[in-house]
Amino acid sequence: MIRAWRIVQMRFADRAFEGEGARLFGGRWNRRGTPIIYTSESLSLATLEILVNLDSAATLDRYLSIPVEFDDSLCKVLALDALPDNWASDPVPPNVQEMGSSWAAARESAVLVVPSAVVPQEHNFLLNPRHPDFAQIRIGRSTEFDFDQRLIRGF
Repeated sequence: MIRAWRIVQMRFADRAFEGEGARLFGGRWNRRGTPIIYTSESLSLATLEILVNLDSAATLDRYLSIPVEFDDSLCKVLALDALPDNWASDPVPPNVQEMGSSWAAARESAVLVVPSAVVPQEHNFLLNPRHPDFAQIRIGRSTEFDFDQRLIRGF
C-alpha cells in the first residue's frame, strides 16, 4: 500500500479530490482543462511543492494535510530517464503538460508516478479523478497543517 499526501487550503477541502484547480489553471503535468489531483510521497515534499509555487507568504494560513492510500497496482510510472531534458524547466514546457494530459484522457491508470521537479529523486503521485479505479483510492482524515515560519522568512 502506498501512502501519499495532499496539502490544500481549508476553503478548498470539500473539493480537494476533484482536480478542479489543475483543470482551471493547469500544472506541470497537465494542460488547462484536464482535472488531475497532485499528491506527494511525503508530507515534507508536499510542503516544498506548495512553497515553490507560492506568490506570497500571506496565503499560508488555514491549510489542511490529507493522506491518501492506494495499491501500487493502480500506478503507472514515468521514469526520470524517460522524460525529455526540459521536463523540470520553469515555465513548464507544453510537451510535459501534454504527457500528463494524454495519460489522463486515455485513462491508462488511476495514478501516475512522476519525479518531483523540486526534488527529482522523490515522487509525486498524480490522481486521475475520471479513472474508474479512482474509487479504490482511500482518502484519509484531514488535519490542520501549519507551515513552520522559518520556511517563509523573507517572503
